Amino acid sequence: MKLKDRVALVTGGGRGIGQAIAIAFAEEGADVIVAARSVDEREETVQRIEATGRKGIAVPVDLSQGETIASFVETIASRRPAVDILVNNAGIGSGMNAKLVVDFDDDFWDTSIRLNLTVPYLLSKAFMPSMIEAGWGRVINISSVVGKMGFLTGAAYSASKHGLIGLTRTAALETATTGVTVNAICPGPIRTPMLARRIQVTAEMNNVSIEQMEKSLNPMQRLLEPEEVASLAVFLAADSAKSITGQSYNVSGGMVVH
Repeated sequence: MKLKDRVALVTGGGRGIGQAIAIAFAEEGADVIVAARSVDEREETVQRIEATGRKGIAVPVDLSQGETIASFVETIASRRPAVDILVNNAGIGSGMNAKLVVDFDDDFWDTSIRLNLTVPYLLSKAFMPSMIEAGWGRVINISSVVGKMGFLTGAAYSASKHGLIGLTRTAALETATTGVTVNAICPGPIRTPMLARRIQVTAEMNNVSIEQMEKSLNPMQRLLEPEEVASLAVFLAADSAKSITGQSYNVSGGMVVH
C-alpha cells in the first residue's frame, strides 16, 4: 500500500492512461478524484476504484472551457480539503488536425496549447500551495516522447508537450526544498483511443496498414498498455521516490532513448 490514505486527482481519468493511473493508485491505497467529461467513463472508473476498497469521486469537467477552472478547483475543495497527488493527464492529441505548420488551424493550436499546457499550469498553481504547506506532495505531468522531438503534422501537440516538460522542470526547482516533487512521464505508442486516431491518420498518409504502422512505432514492435505507464506513476507518487524531481521519463518501448 504505497499510497495508503493519500488523495489523488487525475484529470482525464475516464479512459486510457488516466483511468489506468487512477485504478493503480487505488490499488495502492489512495482515494481518487476522477475528472473527465464522459459520464459513462467517469462512472466506470469510479466503480473500478471502489472495487479495490478505496473511495472514488467523479467530477464532471470540460477543461477546454476557460471559465471552468476556478469552479472546478472549488468543487474539488468542497469534496476534499487537500489533494496530495495531482496527475495532469487530460489533453488533446494531433489526430483530429494533422496538418503541416503552414496549413495548421489556429483555433486547434490554441485549444491544444490550452489543454496540454495551460491547464496543467493552472491546476499546479491551484493545488501546489497546499502541498507545500503540508510538506508533502506529488505533481505528475503526462507529457509525451514528442515533447522531446519534432512531430510531423503535429506541431501543436509537440510544442505543448515540450512546454509541459519545461513547466515540470521549473516547478521542480521551485519546490525542491518543500517536500513536493514534480515529474513528467513521456509515453510513446500507448494503446489508447487518442493514439488509435493518430495511427489511422498516419497509416493513411503513408499508405500502409494499421498493423504495419503499429509495428513500426518502436523497437518492441508493439503498442504499450496504459498499465505500463501507471506503474511508473505509482513509483513517482510513492515515498520511495522522494528524491526524484524535475525528471521526464520515457515509456516508449525504446522509441526514444534520451
